Amino acid sequence: MARFDFDVVVIGAGPAGAAAARVAAAAGARVCLLERAVLPRYKTCGGGLVGMSRDQIGAAGLDWADLARAQVDVLTMTLDGRLKVTRRRRDGQPILAMVMRPELDAALVDVARAAGAEVRTATTVTEVRDAGTDGVAVAVRGGPDLVASVVVGADGTSSRAAGYVGVRCDQVDVGLEGEFRVPSYLAARWERRMLLDWGPVPGSYGWVFPKFGPEGDVLTVGVIGSRDEGPALRAYYERFVASLGIADLPRQHDSGHLTRVRADGSPLRRGRVLVAGDAAGLLDPWTREGISFALRSGRLAGAAAAAAAGGDPAALGTYPDRVEAVFGSELAAGRVLLGLYSRRPELMHMMMSAGPGGFGLFNRIIDGRSTIARQLRRPGVTAAVAALSR
Repeated sequence: MARFDFDVVVIGAGPAGAAAARVAAAAGARVCLLERAVLPRYKTCGGGLVGMSRDQIGAAGLDWADLARAQVDVLTMTLDGRLKVTRRRRDGQPILAMVMRPELDAALVDVARAAGAEVRTATTVTEVRDAGTDGVAVAVRGGPDLVASVVVGADGTSSRAAGYVGVRCDQVDVGLEGEFRVPSYLAARWERRMLLDWGPVPGSYGWVFPKFGPEGDVLTVGVIGSRDEGPALRAYYERFVASLGIADLPRQHDSGHLTRVRADGSPLRRGRVLVAGDAAGLLDPWTREGISFALRSGRLAGAAAAAAAGGDPAALGTYPDRVEAVFGSELAAGRVLLGLYSRRPELMHMMMSAGPGGFGLFNRIIDGRSTIARQLRRPGVTAAVAALSR
């Protein structure tokens, strides 16, 4: 009888979990991917793919363009609904590609399954605990425990695995979002266009993303900001929707969700349990973009888990260092920019409105050709940020 039910159990079938399962299975590990819902399932998410996300999806063997409901190359920006400015990207590349998360997640899970992972849906994890003899037990509702050599927790912001590991988060935000079914004339108005509104609540912003498909055309509209400002964010969201003239249109979904950013020094591992993606609090503190963080950290976790299950326990110990090397500077830079933006949102609007230079830099960062961290290391930028932060 096998010592463990599986070499690696991955909890959560979002981008982080699917990436971890695919990489671990491709490395030869016996992998089980657990998901509490039945796929495809709805996930509250803006669904904008930045360059790093598109690269990671391509590396998984998928064509991101086939998954995209829209590609946008025109960006309109407003400052709390005022001072409207529009910029167009002219190099043939999208600013963002827009996806529906149920479709993206299902496609990533299919790739993990094709790599050899066993996928179990409608499976709720109730506990993660040490099983002794270098194993981890995963308790599931209505069934026997699963025992694995390594567990990867990718089960979102309310993660059981994160609770076991002891993940600490020092930034908690709430996103409010609706998907509005729009008539054809309104869909045509938003074709290849998106909107960002620098919001009135400190650190907040709003967005409009177009997503078109054979079953109907949708605008995803949302706002995000600190959970401490919940009532003000709700008022901002309702006012934002009304300003777009879509408040009375039918809504496919209208929901809220929390995002959490890990505190400096927060653990990413306890024994033979690793956390990745939202479960680890890995997302950009300013934009709250998390898909690229999930895909990248999931790959790191899957590789470490497979190596450890294959007889290299040191791989578990190096996982936090690898995550820090990849994401540490991004998280630190995002915190700096969020602090500055929270105090002076008009500066963001001024920079993006000033001319092609600011918009070009924005596109380089979105594409992954530059990073906020790299820009903040430039002497002139460092001095300007320090002065504006006083």
